[in-house]
Amino acid sequence: MTTNAILAEDIDTMAALKSTMIQDGTEESRWEAVVRRDAKQDGKFVFAVSTTGVYCRPSCAARRPRRENVRFFLTPDLAERGGYRACLRCKPKSITGDTQADLVKAICRFIEQHIDEPVTLSRLAREFGQSAFHLQRRFKAVLGITPREYADSCRLRLLKRNLQAGDSVTRAMYDAGYGSSSRLYEKTASQLGMTPDKYRRGAVAASIRYTCADSPLGRMLIAATDKGICSIQFARSDAELIEGLRREFPFATRKVDDGGLRLWAVSLLNHMRGKDLNAALPLDIRATAFQRRVWAYLQSIPFGSTQSYSEVAKGIGHPSATRAVARACATNPVAVEIPCHRVVREDGSMGGYRWGIERKKTLLEMEQRP
Repeated sequence: MTTNAILAEDIDTMAALKSTMIQDGTEESRWEAVVRRDAKQDGKFVFAVSTTGVYCRPSCAARRPRRENVRFFLTPDLAERGGYRACLRCKPKSITGDTQADLVKAICRFIEQHIDEPVTLSRLAREFGQSAFHLQRRFKAVLGITPREYADSCRLRLLKRNLQAGDSVTRAMYDAGYGSSSRLYEKTASQLGMTPDKYRRGAVAASIRYTCADSPLGRMLIAATDKGICSIQFARSDAELIEGLRREFPFATRKVDDGGLRLWAVSLLNHMRGKDLNAALPLDIRATAFQRRVWAYLQSIPFGSTQSYSEVAKGIGHPSATRAVARACATNPVAVEIPCHRVVREDGSMGGYRWGIERKKTLLEMEQRP
């Protein structure tokens, strides 16, 4: 190909790209949306920054660029044809086309980016141009929790990460958006299942006792703090069980207590066989607000019965939160006592199970026996 031909092709390409860019008066309205970080415009266009080579959605929380360095495109694909790459912070290609879902995603990103500030419902309503009532209703319809509960779960996740990284409790709590009052300290202790200081040290101060025993599902481990059972696991060998406990509580003082936990082990085996079902075991588990809601509902499913993930979602009042229900089931730390094995797919097939499909099948078969 000749030099003239190459230049002609480049000119044609540039002309085509120029035709896909937003032109004339609409550029100013788009720029105003970028200045406002207007999430309602997400999905309608993207803006690209020539100095960084990155394109973003209008609501991106990154530092605002200079106007003269900004170009507008109707779609992410067109921006990429222009040589720009997607922003890793706002992920402009993740827009689904579902307006309500995209709005909730934008609200989640806003909460995450302002987690160290008071993000009230009224502030969210102002930011996203909706009434507080409708914003909360739409948010809860998609995620199954309120914006405040989502913010609490974000703070808790960040607090855990900071504590695991070795930050002091005070710094970890401030960085995660918590204040310094004793009430907030008590709240995080309740969510973590132990005080933040004990969690920081891998529960070293809250000695974890455990015992291993035979069960119809193979070897079984029960572990407990002073407050109650914190882990129930199944595996092929004791070595696998102890390694699983070590990963969950990496710096804990773990010690065998066959005698002290024997009665709980017997009770759990009885529960598996449909005996003494009213004798609930004490639990000491960490959970988000949504996980607690799901797990409490699972404990209400009668022995020998099953429900689908969508039925559970409807049962907790959030019919669109089926996937979130599945995630809550998958992260259940106390098998059998929180009977996530009783949740199956719509067609009656097993679905997933943290401890293996065969164990789930065995449990359900045991519960079906007369």
